[in-house]
Amino acid sequence: MEYNGLLGTFPKEIRFFIATFVVILSIGYFTGLLFIKETDSTSPAGIEENYLGNEENEEAEVMKFKKGNREMLTITHTHILSMSFIFFLLGGLVWLTKAPKKWKLFLTIEPFLSVILTFGGIYFMWSGIAWLKYIVIFSGILMTLTFTLSAGLVLWQCIRPSVSSS
Repeated sequence: MEYNGLLGTFPKEIRFFIATFVVILSIGYFTGLLFIKETDSTSPAGIEENYLGNEENEEAEVMKFKKGNREMLTITHTHILSMSFIFFLLGGLVWLTKAPKKWKLFLTIEPFLSVILTFGGIYFMWSGIAWLKYIVIFSGILMTLTFTLSAGLVLWQCIRPSVSSS
């Protein structure tokens, strides 16, 4: 079965449906990034403070307390499950685009590795392995880049298919 470029052969109504889904998915994804910015978790120190608290800093503008075990398990569990579905659905669409197979393989496998490294890293950082905050930042950035490239590729080929279709 030939699937490379199949997205461009879909009727324009289905491509519009897919493009709408990817736009809404992207709004949800980037809203999550705004939340990360609001919690000051965009730096290694901010990540550590967000999960381990800042109770010892009497001059902190916002007092944060170390998250409990149940809260950390909930954060890890819900993010790994939901992000897996997000990248599975987006990855399925990426495989239908017209692009080199190696690019598609990277764009569809890397996010799963980043999900584990990011949210597993957060959990283990909270457990006491402080240097994982750097892995969390790196994998989070990489996950966001692959999401952006994948969503952009799908949107581009929905809007400007390379084959003529109805």
